[in-house]
Formats: sequence, structure tokens, C-alpha cells
Amino acid sequence: MSGALSHLRVLDLSRILAGPWCTQMLADLGADVIKIERPAEGDDSRHWGPPWVADDSGDPTHDSSYFTSANRNKRSLAIDVATPAGQQLVLDLARQCDVLVENFKVGDLDRYGLSYDDIRAINPGIVYCSITGYGLDGPYAKRPGYDFMAQGEGGLMSINGHPDDQPGGGPVKVAIAVTDVLTGLNATVAILAALEHRHLDGKGQRIDIALLDSIVHFGSNQIVGMFADGKVPRRWGNEHPNLAPYQVFRSSDGHFIVGTGNDAQYRRLCAVLGREELGTDPRFRTVADRNRNRPILIEQLQAVMQTKTTKHWVDRLGEVNVPSAPINDYRQVFEHPQVQHRKLRVDQPHGAGGTASTVANPIRLSQTPVEYRLAPPLLGEHSAAVLSELLGKSRAEIEALARDGVIGQPPGSTRDNDR
Repeated sequence: MSGALSHLRVLDLSRILAGPWCTQMLADLGADVIKIERPAEGDDSRHWGPPWVADDSGDPTHDSSYFTSANRNKRSLAIDVATPAGQQLVLDLARQCDVLVENFKVGDLDRYGLSYDDIRAINPGIVYCSITGYGLDGPYAKRPGYDFMAQGEGGLMSINGHPDDQPGGGPVKVAIAVTDVLTGLNATVAILAALEHRHLDGKGQRIDIALLDSIVHFGSNQIVGMFADGKVPRRWGNEHPNLAPYQVFRSSDGHFIVGTGNDAQYRRLCAVLGREELGTDPRFRTVADRNRNRPILIEQLQAVMQTKTTKHWVDRLGEVNVPSAPINDYRQVFEHPQVQHRKLRVDQPHGAGGTASTVANPIRLSQTPVEYRLAPPLLGEHSAAVLSELLGKSRAEIEALARDGVIGQPPGSTRDNDR
């Protein structure tokens, strides 16, 4: 193992997306992540299909693509934490781990003897990260939290979508579960910070990461504007509230994006369009001028844009360093020469046969690069291996735990259980 975090072991008691996104980031960076799942059912998102990962025959496996997207490089251990024996296994594993990540409702793990205080008592160096909807304290702490609700409650949907007076106007959620992903990334940063601080005194700490906090923080540049002038941010659709032109335009065969961030770029845009006079017109000369007179400017620019193809404009604007881009669907994204050069698709053999295809980690490290060691695991795929390796359990002891329903193991895995 040569990953940047290959000296660390993570006990992952999380499910769905925010927690698994965090632990996949740590796993991609080399950490040994042991994913604890419920026997028989596993992570809820395993069942969120279609689409499903296909086996060698093209038939669907038991795992959804949703689960596959966030659980690479982990080992799955199926434990019933509602049983005393299962709780003891988790405690025994926690003794040997640097990090524990969980996203149970506030107080749930206390009932199982797996709270932060319980774990810290046996492992003072543990970094214990709790991911919740609203945080560990406050009037909403006990409420369950979901991405969609957080996008609405945290203000994002109030600025996302077209203005109410335009066709299709109204609040729109971001299609990706952005609150979950951001929360997972914030949890990753917090864990790495706590691990770094542990070098000073050897002590771990509790981390409190909330979906609501994360999505409110995400809106900072709009929120701080409101703090400055008192105006509540509104929906701008595909326009920018502070820059013009900085939006989507129609071409003769579709749509594309133009983003002028300064006056020089704007003048070069006008030259490419053959409308140099718009670059010196007093109504549009500066950013502030263009914002004040945005409707009439956009109308004139759009009249020219729709006469040529997207490729024509993107190529021409690229030649003069005016930011522009086509709007690709995801199939086109993976046909993009830069995406192919950066190898952003990762294919790995799946334990049930077939191939698990995921998206490459965007972090590039020169000395300790990300490695794709394990495909997203089958439910309980590594139960026997982990219990044998870390807890010294014999085959007979493992079989007894399975008979008693404390642990689960996968049916007919074709992949080696060893790490």
C-alpha cells in the first residue's frame, strides 16, 4: 500500500450518500475502510435502482449504480448492531481504527453502546465523525435530514431555477444531491484536520457535520451580498447576478455558454460577433453598465448567436480566449478528449461478475496517487476476512456468528476476500 492515507483504518457506519462519499474519499486516498452494513439488507442505496450493475451475462446484480458510485475501495462487513454480540464486534474493531464515521439519527448509537463516549473510552485517539441533518444540538437536532429538504430549507432552491415571471419559473432543486456531496467533502476535510491535530497530543475528537450547515455555507457568496446590501438573492436562471453576458445562449443547433468576466473579454466577444460597436457603446462599456442595461444587450447578442452553430462560436471564442463551452450530456462528457485524456472513467471487475464502472477521483497527488484497489463490495463480502485478520476469529467462530445472525456473508462471491 502506497496511498497517502494507507496507514489509517476507518470504521464506516454510514449509509446512503453523505457518509459513504466521505469514506470513499478516504478509501481512494489509501485508507482501509471497513463498511459496516446490515445483514441481508445492507446499505439502503444498494436497492435504489434501476439502473443496476450487470453481471457477465448482462443480468442485473443486487447492487444499484447509486450504491456503486460511492462505495469503491471499501471492505464490507455485515453486522447486526442491534445485537449485543454485534455491538461487541463493532467495539472490538473500533479499538483498532483511527476514524469512525456514522450518520445515524442523533442518539441512536447511544442505545447500542456505540456513542462517542463509549468509543473514546476504549480508544482515546479515535476521530469520531457524526453526520446528521441538522447537527448534534439545537431544536431540530432530532429530525431526520435529507438532501432535497436541505436544498429547500437552506436557501439553495430560492436562487436556483428561472425567475417566477419567466416560462418555467420557480424553485428547482439541483439534480445531483449536492447537499450530501458537500457534506461528505466537509466531513473529509474535518477528519483530516482532526487527524493532523492528533499528532500534537495523541487525542482524537468528536466531529459534528450537518447537511443544513453545509448547504447554507455553500451559498456564502450570495448570502454575504445580502448581508452587505440587505437585498434577498433571487433566481436568475442561467444568468449571472453580477456579470453580463455570462449565461446560456441559443445557437442555430442548440445552446452554449458564454462567460465574460471582465471588460476586455466582453470587447473581444463583440469583435467575434462582428458587433464591435457594442464594445464601445456607453450603455455596455463596463460591467456595471452592462448589468444596468442587461435586457437590451442580451437581445442584441442573442440575435447574432442564433445564426451559427455551437461549434462555430465555441471554436471562434476559444481562439480569442473568451470563456465559452457547449452543454454536453453525460455521454458526450465521456467522449470529450480532455475527459478521456484524464481517464475519468474507472472500470473494475465486480464481485458478482461483470464490470463496475465509476468516476475517477479528481485528486491528483504526485507521490501518493489514488489507487483503485477494490470495486464496490458485495454485501458482507469481506466479513470473514476482516474478522479473521483484525480480531483473530477462527473459522468456527465466524460460522457460529453467521448461524446466530450476528454477521452476514455474501452468496457465491467470485472475488478473493483478501485485501
